[in-house]
Amino acid sequence: MSSITLPYVPHYIAAPPTKENLEYADLATIDISKASSEEGFAALAIELREALLNFGFFYVVNHGYSQTQTARMFDIADVPFSAVTDGEKQLYASTRKQNGMLQGYTSVQYADVDGRVRDQLEQYCINRDVTKRKHPEALVPLLPEIQEFSKHNYFNVLNPILRLIARSLELPEDTLLNKHVFDAVGETAVRFINYTRTEEEEAKTKNVWLKGHTDFGSITILWSQPVAALQIQTREGKWRWIRHMENALVVNVGDAMDFLTGGYYKGTIHRVVQPVVDQRDYTRLGVFYFAMPNDDIKLVPMVESPVLQRVGIQRRCEDSEAPMMEDWRKARTMAYGQSKLKNGKEDGVEEEVIHGVIIKHYN
Repeated sequence: MSSITLPYVPHYIAAPPTKENLEYADLATIDISKASSEEGFAALAIELREALLNFGFFYVVNHGYSQTQTARMFDIADVPFSAVTDGEKQLYASTRKQNGMLQGYTSVQYADVDGRVRDQLEQYCINRDVTKRKHPEALVPLLPEIQEFSKHNYFNVLNPILRLIARSLELPEDTLLNKHVFDAVGETAVRFINYTRTEEEEAKTKNVWLKGHTDFGSITILWSQPVAALQIQTREGKWRWIRHMENALVVNVGDAMDFLTGGYYKGTIHRVVQPVVDQRDYTRLGVFYFAMPNDDIKLVPMVESPVLQRVGIQRRCEDSEAPMMEDWRKARTMAYGQSKLKNGKEDGVEEEVIHGVIIKHYN
């Protein structure tokens, strides 16, 4: 990449690390480069299993992108927000309300949740096939780099993670890969997310930017950034901060993996809150890769797993009623901000039912 002259993009200046003394989650760090040898792969499968059972979140290092390449992607991620007018953004708005498609812009106003805690973000979503729809003019010269970034996330990060999860379940290594084919029909995507908030909005929402939730896909890859705002809920019910690690990835599993593993690997509840005091004047820019199974995968437990046979399977719905991935993602996407949430049995928890499955939202 260094020998090619890349299109000019203004440099995105990230926040300096916080000096606040925060209670951080003690997440495991997975050195994904060790997966290249059988000995390393076997050891990583055990580490990954423990990480998923303990927190459902973990770091990935030595993933193949240099610090310079990662910084370049953050420069690119800022373009949809800083170099595109509001008028042009409207031309590329997502159609999630109409058909559950997230590609394009989802604006702050679009992400209003029943007049209560309003999730304050603006995102631009790009399918792993960047040609699937048109993009704002400022992004067009950058599409080849975004396409390569998408491929890197799939082949160099997601691929080994899925093989490691299969190994941890004593399944053939390609079991989950066959459910996550790179060019299959689906909505696996790169997402750039810009979090913003006014003082008036902070007061209304008690400093919560994105309510506690689980992701609806299978694997989420977050490229670590310095603004401290992401928190996870531990198995003991405590909120803990996620520490920034330079050029590392923060990875977690979502509901689709919960379905496929019969509740063995559950999605962890996480939220985004107002950044700490010494970082509040900086933008929180997120670079994500949201992986989902192929649209034609039925979200039923992999009962052939000897591990799941031993520990027992916790179904979220009967197999006969389990949704296809396409139906699940569309229903979750279309319901976001549209459903009338009901108070759940737990304090501060609201619920909705989608495809017979209870979805919880944590205020």
